[in-house]
Amino acid sequence: MTDLGAQPSGDIASEPLDRPLSRWPLLRWFASSATLNVPQASAPVAFSLVALGVMGDARGGAAMILAMTLAQVAGAIPITRLGRNRSAATFLRLLVAFRTLALAAVVLCAHYQAPFALLVVFAAVAGLVNGAAFGYLRALLNHFTPPSHLPRTLGIAATLNELTFVLGPVVASALGAVSPVFALLALTLLGAIPALLVPQAGESHVEDVPHAEGSVLSPSILLWLACAAAGSSTVAAIEIGAVALALKFGYPPTLAILFTVPLCLASVAGGIWVSVRNRMVSSRAVVLLLCVLTLGAALAALGPSLATTVVGAILIGLVLAPLGTYYSLVLDRLAPPRRRPEVFALLRTSSAIGIIFASAVLTAASLSSALIVVTATMFAVTLTVGVATLRRRTGAVNQA
Repeated sequence: MTDLGAQPSGDIASEPLDRPLSRWPLLRWFASSATLNVPQASAPVAFSLVALGVMGDARGGAAMILAMTLAQVAGAIPITRLGRNRSAATFLRLLVAFRTLALAAVVLCAHYQAPFALLVVFAAVAGLVNGAAFGYLRALLNHFTPPSHLPRTLGIAATLNELTFVLGPVVASALGAVSPVFALLALTLLGAIPALLVPQAGESHVEDVPHAEGSVLSPSILLWLACAAAGSSTVAAIEIGAVALALKFGYPPTLAILFTVPLCLASVAGGIWVSVRNRMVSSRAVVLLLCVLTLGAALAALGPSLATTVVGAILIGLVLAPLGTYYSLVLDRLAPPRRRPEVFALLRTSSAIGIIFASAVLTAASLSSALIVVTATMFAVTLTVGVATLRRRTGAVNQA
């Protein structure tokens, strides 16, 4: 039977604090979390502008993004394991420094008009450490906040992450108007901030569960990684297909923001809700949230009008932060204590796989067909979680 995390009430706000904690390390962690994602958030625009300047075709930016994402998937576990016997904060600084140097190489190649293949190679090198860096950063959070504050902290982090992904492309566009190379250089430097700010870890405030040296690919962990991948593919399908959706309803391409902005704003609202509530939702509530996500995907895929499609995007955005927070918390409990960075790296990698899946489907099929495929995938994952939850509850009743 799959263990879904086993928290019947879902309320951890009543747990006593381990001890008073200084806010300064946590504030530094928040700043590190927000800026770690700057290169990824701004890369679609920044890389496209650089590709336009180097080879005269903005579509080259997509090749750089694909190389970075595939490298992230390939490097997540091997690179995370390299730091297993090192200080988490020190190894994270090394990963960020490595990525900064790789992106700086992209800047230099763009400035000197090097062959475009070199830009793709260095973009892939930069992407190698993205998954591992996220894994170590998330694992470090356990040292700066007690269990009773984790939902709120993760909610704030999710809100900051959404703001980063909203503002990143805007900043890249604004700076790119001055110079694409300058824009990429500025965003590279912003992405290097975690190497300077990430605090040194002390004692962990999350009690270790009895999974001393278990597998990072147990059925229960795989289930939530699949959920993260399916949700990511749903979001990516809306964001990547936003221009095609605008054209579908007879609007100019620039009005693609009619779908992406409501989704992002709803996601920010969901993060604020998680922060204020400061509770881990129950397993039944997770099934409901997954149903809402599936409904949103279905409205986007099958909605007959602009309004229904926008409503679908809003429904998707509203549940992203609650679900993402739940995945992070439940994986914290299911992961072997010493292998938490690997599990969190896999969580980020699952999101990358979802983006790759959505991109591939949108490339191979029409917009409508692609959205239907993504919706069907989301439905299958939701059904699986629902059945696993029902079996766990039935087993608990029988034991009682």
